[in-house]
Amino acid sequence: MRKLLRFLTDYKRECVLAPLFKMLEASFELLVPLVMAAIIDTGIKNGDKPYIIKMSLVVIALGVIGLVCSITAQYFSAKAAVGFATKVRHALFKHIESLDYSTLDKLGTSTLITRMTSDINQAQSGVNMVLRLFLRSPFIVLGAMIMAFTVDAGAAVTFVVTIPLLSIVVFGVMGVSIPLYKRVQTALDTVLKRTRENLTGIRVIRAFALEEQEIESFNKENKDYTDLSMHVGRISALTNPVTYVIINLATVYLIYVGALKVNTGTLTQGEVVALVNYMSQILVELIKFANFIVTVNKALASGNRIQTVFEVQPTFARGDIGGDLTLDGSRMLNTDASDYAIEFSSVGLAYQEGGDEALSNIDFKVKKGETLGIIGGTGSGKTSIVNLIPRFYDATTGKVTVFGANVTDYKLESLRESIGVVPQKSVLFTGSIADNLRWGNKDASEAELNEALSKAQAKEFVDEKEGGLSYMVEQGGRNLSGGQRQRLCIARALVKKPKILILDDSSSALDFATDLKLRTALKELDKDMTTIIVSQRTSSIKHSDKIIVMDDGEISAIGTHEELLETSDIYKEIHESQFKGA
Repeated sequence: MRKLLRFLTDYKRECVLAPLFKMLEASFELLVPLVMAAIIDTGIKNGDKPYIIKMSLVVIALGVIGLVCSITAQYFSAKAAVGFATKVRHALFKHIESLDYSTLDKLGTSTLITRMTSDINQAQSGVNMVLRLFLRSPFIVLGAMIMAFTVDAGAAVTFVVTIPLLSIVVFGVMGVSIPLYKRVQTALDTVLKRTRENLTGIRVIRAFALEEQEIESFNKENKDYTDLSMHVGRISALTNPVTYVIINLATVYLIYVGALKVNTGTLTQGEVVALVNYMSQILVELIKFANFIVTVNKALASGNRIQTVFEVQPTFARGDIGGDLTLDGSRMLNTDASDYAIEFSSVGLAYQEGGDEALSNIDFKVKKGETLGIIGGTGSGKTSIVNLIPRFYDATTGKVTVFGANVTDYKLESLRESIGVVPQKSVLFTGSIADNLRWGNKDASEAELNEALSKAQAKEFVDEKEGGLSYMVEQGGRNLSGGQRQRLCIARALVKKPKILILDDSSSALDFATDLKLRTALKELDKDMTTIIVSQRTSSIKHSDKIIVMDDGEISAIGTHEELLETSDIYKEIHESQFKGA
């Protein structure tokens, strides 16, 4: 949590003024019992009404000034806390965006969402409370003890005994509860993960009639979270009753001692009331401080969880090489460095904590302008291969080369600017169709957008939509069919005009006729553009210059469609299963 305080550097003034005004409020509050003692010992005792009225106005003035100071402190503390949370949220999101796939897989989506939302909110509340109460409450407690000594040193000894006892209770609860609050937030991660999975896979759950099973699983995880929250809540709840007992016993003793001293004439009635008021102030402040401790405990636990994400670094560094920019100053890679667009040399890949290698001994070359098809069974490693080209993952062994240079030597931004990827899952964002297409090229003209839509076989249905390119896409593209989403994602990649185009099973939702038109259109693209098509259909890749057949993370065969029908049993089996009787 301490390392997160760097995000408060722009709010130094607020961090000084908020506690300062709280201290001023506390100072005026400490004067009130002395004024009340004066009213009792002088005004009421002597029946001096003008004096009583005058001192009552003083009490009101102290209250008004204290209120103004309190409101001012609240303003500055809220401004600093909200600004702190905003900066942390921006920085955390930026850091998460910089993490590679391997690291994101390891951390998990649900915990990152929790830390971006719940944990940052807890940290914000903690900062707000610290600025308001961290100095005020101890100041009131110590100030009340000092003021009590100015009234009567003998009676004030009660304060000397009471305050350490209360400190032991407060900090003891704090020491026990901080680790427990970390576990509470982790349990919240689990509940959020289960909720997210259910909302994402609700159709699958209903298709298999597993609603009751999922409800039972959720209830169990929710109960674990509830039980843990109640356990730490009970521990934190001990603070109030224990402090009340200590304070009230101290107050009873103080009144008893005060009564004896009043009888002997060494203490006035007003001074006894002042001492009781100071004890009451300590009680109120310690109740506030107990709540403050609970909030700060949560904030510390959440802050530490946020900091652990900041401390996670990508598994690979962002390198750079000379010749990164071409002569015209574009961000594309220099494609003249080699005749081969892509080369894999003895490449192996093992995912973090994934056990055996997902890829082993992958060797192949693709010339510029060629079309490469990749086919194989589920889990054979097709997507793993294409993920190594834009460096979503790094090869654990061997070397992946793009245009004559190792992908690890390129600046990531430049490498990915030259590669267009259409992943298996079609993802569109909230906004117009034009906005989504311009993710590939923010400066693309409407004519370029329409051209890409035509090649992706998407122009017909886009023109039918109300507003055409201005048609608003809902979150995740849920107001579009699966095939429409896939075609828009392909068009988005084409708008980019990449040097390497990767289509990762991106036509699975298309019918055969549309798929054929799409492949025909892709053939007419830039002759220098290298295309990689990953598919489960042999019809989608049969016209490729080269086809790789994958089996259990290894290359089973390489050749053209006709060659593989003769030499590869796996390819022949896939083809015949799709075209049997055709």
